[in-house]
Amino acid sequence: MDHIDHVLIVDDDREIRELVAAYLARNGLRVGVAADGRHMRAFLETNAVDLIVLDIMMPGDDGLVLCRELRAGKHKATPILMLTARNDETDRIIGLEMGADDYLVKPFAARELLARIKAVLRRTRMLPPNLQITEAGQRVRFGDWELDTVGRYLVDKTGTTVTLSGAEYRLLRVFVDHPQRVLNRDQLLNLTQGRDAELFDRSIDLLVSRLRQRLCDDAREPAYIKTVRSEGYVFSMPVEIAELRQ
Repeated sequence: MDHIDHVLIVDDDREIRELVAAYLARNGLRVGVAADGRHMRAFLETNAVDLIVLDIMMPGDDGLVLCRELRAGKHKATPILMLTARNDETDRIIGLEMGADDYLVKPFAARELLARIKAVLRRTRMLPPNLQITEAGQRVRFGDWELDTVGRYLVDKTGTTVTLSGAEYRLLRVFVDHPQRVLNRDQLLNLTQGRDAELFDRSIDLLVSRLRQRLCDDAREPAYIKTVRSEGYVFSMPVEIAELRQ
């Protein structure tokens, strides 16, 4: 039997929940609804979902709090599409930094939401088969470096801390989650920048260059991020996952 994607809508606006749920159901999706964080947690305890649509502006735990909670728990790999009631750059950036896969500004057309949901699910399923998800509370070791997934910084072999920008951290996470796998530019753009990927075109090359500089990786003879001609990049260093020391 063919799999039918199951989407959970978390929004305190009853009218939006019902309208969106009805539209998505008419277009072939299974749909669950939740009015707040408490209902979301209860629903996820007994239901497996393929994607969560999460409103930012809600009473109690808002969408940003819930996104962080989801990314720290057993639903860390479930795609999240965030809704915001205003075109607020800060909300968008914070949401993406916390691990949201896409965002949509209210008011929106239900047709666009459906298209975004399908695009996020498609991107998620592009992941190579040997994906190893790192998570907050761990350190990722490779070569002369450790990546702290809580502080989002690098530590070299002398104990010196090297800070990373949000984009650099996301790219490094993609690489260490897919060690020794060739990733093309489209995959890297989609996995690190989501819906904005088409706006950046070849900017992934610049971001790789910046990350190599952070790792002190010689671009002419790189030890960590190697260029594969006509294909993309590969993180060639073995990766070890360890619990974060308290």
